[in-house]
Amino acid sequence: MDAQRQMKPARPAGPAYCSWSGGKDSALALHQALRQGAEPGLLVTMLTEGGERSRSHGLRRELLEAQAAALGVPIVFAATGWAGYEEALRAKLAEAARRGLRTGIFGDIDIERHREWVESVAASVGTDAWLPLWQRSREALMRELLDLGFRAVIVAVRDGVLPPSLLGERIDEEMLGRFAAAGVDLAGENGEFHTFVVDGPPFSHAVEVDVGEQSLRDGVWFVDLAPRKAQVPAPTADQEQHGNAGGIRIST
Repeated sequence: MDAQRQMKPARPAGPAYCSWSGGKDSALALHQALRQGAEPGLLVTMLTEGGERSRSHGLRRELLEAQAAALGVPIVFAATGWAGYEEALRAKLAEAARRGLRTGIFGDIDIERHREWVESVAASVGTDAWLPLWQRSREALMRELLDLGFRAVIVAVRDGVLPPSLLGERIDEEMLGRFAAAGVDLAGENGEFHTFVVDGPPFSHAVEVDVGEQSLRDGVWFVDLAPRKAQVPAPTADQEQHGNAGGIRIST
């Protein structure tokens, strides 16, 4: 990494959009950005071609909408296959830029090729990529997640690496011990597991879920989480045209 990149400001000013998977990394990155003065105006999530589930974690669209409602931030989606992923993402980031959101919050931790890619895509539409978690210790981030009071449940595990019996279980100190005993990365940065955040400091209320059936797809076990009824609907991008929609709680 060159000196110029190391000197890049850690806190870009102005309203921001957030690349949102629904999992622990994007949630913690958003929280850290909020603590440093970010004004989130949009969540951006990529879906599978049918537009019903997230491409990264296999989450129902309704779950992501429930998270957005709890955060008080509008959310937009792009349904796409892998071949058209970058083009579809670029289009949504361009939409964010037109709304005056010139900084993008991303949850990448330490994989250089990922950082280079998000910086390139963000820059292509005239925005700056901000990675609040960049080069933090993976273990320290997981401890921080727990210390801050985030509640995240496991929604996917790599077959043969972690048992599907962990699906639907909450990440806690005991779970981190089980990860360590299994010899997997505590943050799951090698694709060992994925999570869904149901509550945390930026949430105005918890996202209540029901745990459904398990399925094996492409070497990964998934559990079908479903939102419980009578939850607050997410604000749409059309309803929230400017800046933070309110309702975000910041823990300092």
